[in-house]
Formats: sequence, C-alpha cells, structure tokens
Amino acid sequence: MILAQANTDPHAAAGLLVVLLSATFTDNILLARFLGMCPFLSVSRELKAAFGMGLAVLLVTTCTCAINAALYWGVLQPLEAYHVPAESLKLILFILVIAAFVQLMEMVIERISLKLYFSLGVFLPLITVNCAILGTSLFMVNKELRGLEAVGYGFGSGLGWMIAILLMAGIRQKLKKARIPPALEGPGITLIIAGIMAMAFVVFSGMIKI
Repeated sequence: MILAQANTDPHAAAGLLVVLLSATFTDNILLARFLGMCPFLSVSRELKAAFGMGLAVLLVTTCTCAINAALYWGVLQPLEAYHVPAESLKLILFILVIAAFVQLMEMVIERISLKLYFSLGVFLPLITVNCAILGTSLFMVNKELRGLEAVGYGFGSGLGWMIAILLMAGIRQKLKKARIPPALEGPGITLIIAGIMAMAFVVFSGMIKI
C-alpha cells in the first residue's frame, strides 16, 4: 500500500501528481462519491455522445474549480475579517460561476459541432446542475487546495468522471449484442454494471490520499 500526503506547496510536482491521481482514481467523483449519476446513466448509451459529455465535464470541472478557488481564497476568505460570511456565500458564488461557464461552453459547442450539440441534448445545459461539478469545487475547499493543486483536483475529478462514462458506454455497446435476461434489460443491467465498476475502483482506496 502506498501512503502519500499531498505537499502544501502548490508548485510541487509530487504534490500535484498526488492530487491528480487521488481525484481520478481513489476519490473518483462518480464511482466513489456517486455524484453526477443522472447524465452518466443517460448519456452512456453511445460512445461518441459519452466522449463529448465526458470532455465537456472535464473542461467545466477544471476551469470552474480554478476560478472558484481563486475567488474563494482570494476574495471570500479575506472578507471574513470584515465579518462577511464566506462559508454561506461560497455556494451562491460557485453556482453562479458554473452556470456562466456552462452557458459559454454551450454556445461554443453549438458553433463548433451541431451534431454533438444535439446528441448531448438536454444534458448539456444540465451540466449546470450536475452535482459532480459543484461537488468538485466544494471538496476542493474542504481539502484546502489552492493554486495549481486546485486546478489539478478539478482536472482529476473531471478525468475520473470521463473515464467512468467511457467505460460504461463501451460496456453498454457490447451489451447490444449480448443475450440479457428480460428482467434485467434497460436500467437494471446498467445499475448492476455501475455497481460492479464502483467496486472495482474500491481497489484504489487508501493507495493515495490528500
């Protein structure tokens, strides 16, 4: 078992690597925290749509985590000296940042690829209320990650979510040619696969922690 503690120096390569690996595998936002399950189960029917959604979540978690970290540690925390309730305001601030960034990304995807835009459908704007996105920023604050470590944590969380949905999409495409008992078709077999994947990621638990 490998036990590691992240370096508090945001510029330390070793500490940044630990944060990245922990967010991606040992503390996977989807399979360990079970956040963002709705789009994970709904968009993972096709590999291409799953890749687009995973890439969108990766981009949003990385950028919003970096922005939220800068705003929280650089603005809200100093304001506590003036009796401003930073802990109460951070939720509102994080949601506003996420909503604005997702709206911007939605317009960019619509311009670049209409096919991807329509394949993602309603789940693209729903990234705004994807609890995995907000959860990443909140966990980042709880773990007191700043600077590059906050960016690494956001990237790792998004990458972990993307890996999970791609694995699910690949399995579900293979299942189209498989003989599945009628009682397990549809959501039943999907939830069973998600549970097995979650148990597989438990193997990484305790190897790296932050």
